[in-house]
Amino acid sequence: MGKVIAITGKGGTGKTAVTAMIIRSLLKREKKTTILAIDADPDANLADVLGDDVEMTVGDIREEIQDSRISLPPDIDKKQLFAAKIFEALLEKDGYDLLVMGRSEGSGCYCYLNSLLKGIMDETIDDYDLVIVDSPAGLEHLSRKTISEVDSLIVVTDESRRGLKTAETIRQLAKELDLKYKSLYVIANKVRDLSKDQILKVAEGLGLKVIGMIPYDENVARLDLAGDPLVGLPDDSPAVMEVEEHIIREIGL
Repeated sequence: MGKVIAITGKGGTGKTAVTAMIIRSLLKREKKTTILAIDADPDANLADVLGDDVEMTVGDIREEIQDSRISLPPDIDKKQLFAAKIFEALLEKDGYDLLVMGRSEGSGCYCYLNSLLKGIMDETIDDYDLVIVDSPAGLEHLSRKTISEVDSLIVVTDESRRGLKTAETIRQLAKELDLKYKSLYVIANKVRDLSKDQILKVAEGLGLKVIGMIPYDENVARLDLAGDPLVGLPDDSPAVMEVEEHIIREIGL
């Protein structure tokens, strides 16, 4: 069974960038890991930071099937039809596959796509060494048990105490919902040197394990401002070095 990593946290902390840098680091290794990257965030930015062009999302397929429901024969199982068409949205790249969930149906809720994501996870987990999910900001995906069993639940935070409290809230919610995970980790992002001791102190007080503190990196800021993919980061980028030297190792990759 493949390892599942879910990356979450409050909006604006850079969880998508962290996801991309983890994937980048794994792709640079000589030992290849088969990876399925799932962008479960309605904002769908993972493809951009990886430098990929996505033509179809899971949401698009859902809408296509919904739009054709009147013309479908009555004996057609929509669930089986969706399972057959899902590979149309699977973008196969050198070293990883990418699946983008896309936005919710119109102005409605995201419930149905959440349900589809759970089904996709159940069906594909054994086909990859690693499934890494860029989760939506907030806690809705947890409350709906979209991701019900993971190896590592990673909360990306900024320097603020509020960000760390989000990690504590996620841990408490996961316990209340009886979500199954082996480890919960915190990654602090865009960290200044003067904040490191305070972050560790607050995290220790909350009983949270910080597995990395990614420094503010001009390289990341420059690429982000230009809209360029983060896979183009230089190997000596401070952010990349922190991911490769500490975070990857702590996760057990």
